[in-house]
Formats: sequence, structure tokens, C-alpha cells
Amino acid sequence: MRSLITFAVVVLFFAASGLPAQTQEPADKAGASGSASASKAEVEQLRKEVAAERQTIEELKTLVEKLAQQKAAPVADPLPDAPTNARLEAAGISTLDNMHLGDAVLREPELVETPMMIDQAAPPAKRDFPLTAGWNGEHFFIRSEDGQFTISPYGYVNNDYRAYKGDGAPADTFLLRNARFGFQGSYGSHFDFALLTDAAATSGSVVRDVYLNVRVRPEFQIQAGQFKAPFGQEVGIGDTNLNFVERGFTSMLVPSAASAYRSPGAVLHGDFYGGVIQWFAGAFNGKGYAAVNTTNEPEIIGRLRFYPFRKSKSSWWKEFAFGGAVDHARSRALSGDLSFSATLPDGAYTFFPQFPINGAIERYNGEFTYIHSSFALRGEYDQIAMYRTDIGSYQAGNLGYLSLPAIRAKGWDIDATYLLTGEKRPENGTPRVKHPLFGPDTPGGQGRGLGAWEVAVRYTGAQAIEPGTSLLQYYTPGYVPTFDYHTDEFTFGVNWYPNYWVRYMVDFNIDRLKDPNTIGSEPQNYFVLLQRLSFRF
Repeated sequence: MRSLITFAVVVLFFAASGLPAQTQEPADKAGASGSASASKAEVEQLRKEVAAERQTIEELKTLVEKLAQQKAAPVADPLPDAPTNARLEAAGISTLDNMHLGDAVLREPELVETPMMIDQAAPPAKRDFPLTAGWNGEHFFIRSEDGQFTISPYGYVNNDYRAYKGDGAPADTFLLRNARFGFQGSYGSHFDFALLTDAAATSGSVVRDVYLNVRVRPEFQIQAGQFKAPFGQEVGIGDTNLNFVERGFTSMLVPSAASAYRSPGAVLHGDFYGGVIQWFAGAFNGKGYAAVNTTNEPEIIGRLRFYPFRKSKSSWWKEFAFGGAVDHARSRALSGDLSFSATLPDGAYTFFPQFPINGAIERYNGEFTYIHSSFALRGEYDQIAMYRTDIGSYQAGNLGYLSLPAIRAKGWDIDATYLLTGEKRPENGTPRVKHPLFGPDTPGGQGRGLGAWEVAVRYTGAQAIEPGTSLLQYYTPGYVPTFDYHTDEFTFGVNWYPNYWVRYMVDFNIDRLKDPNTIGSEPQNYFVLLQRLSFRF
């Protein structure tokens, strides 16, 4: 094969160089006898030679084309482990040792094959890992080809306008209440994760949720990271699914209320009998996400929730639920711990002062939910006791620090909603708008319309007491006054969903301060108008 290729190259060279020499006369001969002409025999001889040379060229072209086809065709390797030259010889192709084809201007270095290079395994072929991306009706998602990894971006924004009327009430203002963005996803069938940040945060960490949930079984799951403590019904509802612009007064008494109800910790939880029983048992930091624990004792929370008729065929009681929760934590006065913040959720006023606390903190909760088609009714009751053990200063005549009576507070909340346009009210979700006004169609929508309209009414209240006491010692007698304040609120609201992802809310609150907490203030009513434009993705 090597000699054949060499012969073809030589013949082509001479054929290409010899043809012009035989078909063109020398210049001196042409000049001497320009009018002379060749004989007939010479012309015939020249034609025969040219035809023979053309036939030889065509045969060589055909041979070269066959060689090129043999090189391009895949050849089974009879000796997969043999060196490169041996495999070529076995395939019937001669090797050209010391032959190199390079650029005419810049010559590449010769490649010298060594035994180490010959025996080296070829690099593995590059594999492609295709992804699946799309829209699942709620969020965009990216999923691996095998479905083992999924991630979805999500977020929401709440823009408010608030107007107040009352003695000492805040000024009217626009407010960016929330601007949250994050990701949620899963690893296989047992791991879920989430990360949520708030760009509108004005203090503390901007991270709201960051956790990993391990689903060992539906009845037994483990969640660790930073997230909402499982205490209270309304607190567990997402901001985009609240019935009102702000939560009720019970939200002032739940754990980590000052840090968006979130705290670092871990919780065991699960569902029994297809969700008939839900249980939670967790340990948390107890100081929210803005501070570390100072007592060497975590906050312990336990919660149970029951859906006794979940598997019933009757739609009247299928979504009835009730439950309760308990909480135990500890405070430390030397670290500056104070009693709960009594500023109303709508910010109209603060109905109860804060006091230093030291010792145990105990919370109790009871709740229920009833949903039937477009109607929903919810109720909740929360109670807290914050102890003040050894809280006073050391004084002559006493054996140690003074202990004062515990601060106790309770809150209640009952509300009802009704969708006028006939959509079904989910327990913790957005109604599926049947006839959106504009924007994307709702999954399962039925054409254009006026969107979904909902009316809502709520009564919520709170009462707190700091019992007074008399210090009747001989040297420094004293008296601690009693603080017993009570406030409540009536709310009337309208919620409009132009489509599934956008909502406009209007709430009118009547806040009644029955017992002022500052000298000179008188019992009065505050009127608050709250408007919110909310959109999510």
C-alpha cells in the first residue's frame, strides 16, 4: 500500500509536468519557422500519447478515491489492546513512519510515539447531561433528565399604602412591606430544600428561610435550618395567602414574633393516615434569627393538628380541622430580655409596655378551621406567661434579688371569608381564579371575566397584665404598680384577584384602645385604612 501511494504521487507529478512540454513547442523553434506546420504523422502520435496519459490520470484518480473511502469507513479493531501501528497493519493499511503533514508556513513539531504514549488509554468521551425546564402551573422549574434534581425560583412582593386617624397615630405612608425571592427544590424522593431572602428587611438578617427537609416516611420527617416555628395557625399561613393585609393580635404572642416568626432550629414532624393527624416536635434558638441563645436551654415546641373527617365523602366536614400547641423557653434579664412587643400589627399604637423578664416562658395555643367550598371560618386563641424570677435589685433587708409576679397575656382571633365569584377557598393557598380579567390564564380557567372577588371580616383582641406588688421591708419600702391593658380590633376587607398571581387588598380597621399605656392618653378609637398590591411568581 505504501509503494502504491508513492507510485501514484510520482506518476501524477511527471504527468502534470510532462504534458505541457509535449503540447507546447520551444520558443526558439516557433520564432524560426512560425509559418511551418507539423506533419500528419507527428500530430497523430501526439494525440495518442495525450490520450494514454489522460487514461493513466483517470485510473490514478479512481485509485486515490478508493483509498480515501477505505480510510473514512469504520474498521473493526481486531487488536484493541495492540499499539497503534499494529492495529493499522492488521487492517491492511501501511504505516508511514517519520511522515508529517504540517502547515506550509509554521511547521509543527514531530510527534514521536513512545511506548508510554501508545499504552495510555484514550480520554473518555464527553457526556451530555440534558435538563428539562418548564412551567408547572405555579413556578418555573429546572429538572435533571432522570428527575432526581429539581429547583424552582419563587418570590413575592407586597406594596402597601397605610392611612391613620387618631391621637398620636403614625403618619400616612407608602411601604414596601416584603420583597422576597428564593429557590425551592428537591434531591431525589427524600430531600427537599428552600432558601428565601427579603430585600426589604430593615434590620437583622435578610435570610428568612433556609432549610433541608428529609422525608424518611410521610409519618416521620426531619427539618433543620431556619424557618417558622410550628406554633399557631395564622402564623403558619404564607404571606401571599393571608385573608387580611396584616395578621391578628395573636401574632404578637407567638415565638420569634420580632423576627418574622422564624428561628434557627430543628423539628421532627409527619402525617398519619393520609394527613388525618399532623404532629410537630422541635427545638429552636428561642431568640429569632437576630441573636444567639443566652440561656443554654433551647425553646421546645410541640403541636398536634387533626382532620377527623378528611377521608369522609361528605364535603361539609371534610376540611374541618382543630389542634393546639405548647411552648417552653427561658429568658435572661442580664442579657436584656424583655416581655413581648405589644405594637399592633397595623402599627397604629402600642397597647402594653415592655418589662425585663427572667426565667421560664410558657405558651399555649388552641385553633380550628372550617372550610366549605367558597366559605372559610377560622379561630385561634393564644396565651403566654413570662416569669420574672429574681428580677429586682439587691436591697438591704432582703435575702437576695426580688421575684415579681409573672406577666401574662392572651389573644384571640376569629375571621370569616367568602368568595363572591364562586371559587373554592383553599386552606393555605390562592383561589383558582375562574375568569381572570387580564394576564395569564389560571390553570383550569374558564375564559375572561372580572377576576375573583372575596369579602372578609375579622374580630381580634389582646389583653395583658403585669401584676403589681408591695415591698414592705423596713429599710426601703416600695410599690410596683399594676398594668392591665385591653385592646381589640374590627376589620372589614375586600380582596380582588385580577388573575391567579396578582391580588389587590383593601382593609378598614377599627382599633379600640380601652386602657391607655401612657400618662395623659385617653381611651379612643383609631381608624386605619390598609391597601396592598401583592404579586408573586
